[in-house]
Amino acid sequence: MLELRGVGKRVGEAMHLADISLCLQPGSLNVLLGPTLSGKTSLMRLMAGLDRPTTGTVHVDGADVTGVPVQKRDVAMVYQQFINYPAMTVYDNIASPMKIARKSKAEIRAAVAKVADLLQLTPYLDRMPLQLSGGQQQRTALARALAKNARLVLLDEPLANLDYKLREELRAELPKIFAESGAIFVYATAEPEEALLLGGNTATLKEGRITQFGPTVEVYRKPNTLDTARTLSDPPLNWAWVRKSGDMLLPDVGDEGQPGFDAIPVPTRYVGIPDGRYALGLRPHHLALHRSDADEVPVTGQVVSTEITGSETFIHMRVLGDWIVLAHGIHDLEPKTPVEVYFSLDRLMLFDDDERAVEAVPLVEEA
Repeated sequence: MLELRGVGKRVGEAMHLADISLCLQPGSLNVLLGPTLSGKTSLMRLMAGLDRPTTGTVHVDGADVTGVPVQKRDVAMVYQQFINYPAMTVYDNIASPMKIARKSKAEIRAAVAKVADLLQLTPYLDRMPLQLSGGQQQRTALARALAKNARLVLLDEPLANLDYKLREELRAELPKIFAESGAIFVYATAEPEEALLLGGNTATLKEGRITQFGPTVEVYRKPNTLDTARTLSDPPLNWAWVRKSGDMLLPDVGDEGQPGFDAIPVPTRYVGIPDGRYALGLRPHHLALHRSDADEVPVTGQVVSTEITGSETFIHMRVLGDWIVLAHGIHDLEPKTPVEVYFSLDRLMLFDDDERAVEAVPLVEEA
């Protein structure tokens, strides 16, 4: 078990990480999700022992290892910028940590063959790294980490430099490897889609702080803050400030001329919450160009631009701010075109004035 207790990291006057507490179990896959400079790599370096925290402690199986260097820990790490030994063949690169651990030749051959087959490196085992493409070199570094069979494996955006097809294949295969190994895997990414595809647990980060940690699907379905909802949404979350008055939500904006809505009903689960200011949140795929149910709520917007991907269209529009609709099919809409989109109240999320998720409040029945 890997446990971080109140860990923080300061470099000069800059706070890179603040008050992070995490407990990661053996055999678990844990995703660190956040944009660039959110603290993912800094956190991994503390986990590995490459850096020492300014505050807090790091524990492995109950023992304090805060000052133990990486060389004395059972850790494997792969960076987005891959590192290989240029004077060794691909085979020897993959085998190197097992040779240092004095594994038998038979064990080494079996382990190298297994990961080389998984990462499609078998034809290149006799080549030198400089004879490989960038993607092949990245796969070699990843294979070395997997073959080491360490108790803690840290993967810092390891698939970022691979082509789309191989990246999709590995995303499907990696969770199987993680489940079989019994190791603690920590996988850093800036892509919400990747976190959802990998599953396991996800920690969402913003500006060096963890905003939420738990099973990935649960964090996605029940974000505890507006920041978490925005971090785990791609395309970006649609949101706007509104004011609850009785059983209606009214736009809370200064520009009366903006497109949007005059008022929408408060979802049933939120009827019992106090009147006041809230942030409304809707994911892009929860908005539709056509009403499929009579209870769906209309919102008026103005098209800014469209991005057609083939099977889907991203419609950028002005609705109390910049919103995005993820619509199935091809929709070539001209800029400044008025458009009405629809959503179900069941899909709407509310966050309070401090941007924390609002819990549904049961109605008090009259006696």
